[in-house]
Amino acid sequence: MHELGIINGVLDASKKAAVDAGATKLVAVSLSYGEMTEVIEDALRFAFEALTEDDPFLKGATLNLNIIKPKSRCLDCGHEFEHDRFHVCCPQCESPMTQLLCGREMNIDSIEVETPEEGDNKANR
Repeated sequence: MHELGIINGVLDASKKAAVDAGATKLVAVSLSYGEMTEVIEDALRFAFEALTEDDPFLKGATLNLNIIKPKSRCLDCGHEFEHDRFHVCCPQCESPMTQLLCGREMNIDSIEVETPEEGDNKANR
């Protein structure tokens, strides 16, 4: 289950950024990932819950996910098209010679934190 390692890295980076910004609590993490990473959404959510439940700084934080559809360019005719993980041939000329343009990303888009000055108010960082 590589989702556990992914979420561990996401939480490490998010917590460091939050602490560096003077936050007292991590409230939410927004993460984008491509379908071609073969990440399982339920496993990401399970790992997030498991890794945040025992840390007071992370406890209660939410995970917002944005899934990026794969998009490729045909190397024969130049057509750009969206597809699923399994059908990567060009729909225009049926060539199997394609280049993946997006769909393998894994990005922390934003984190939401609480800061001491704001008390229970939340600030986006």
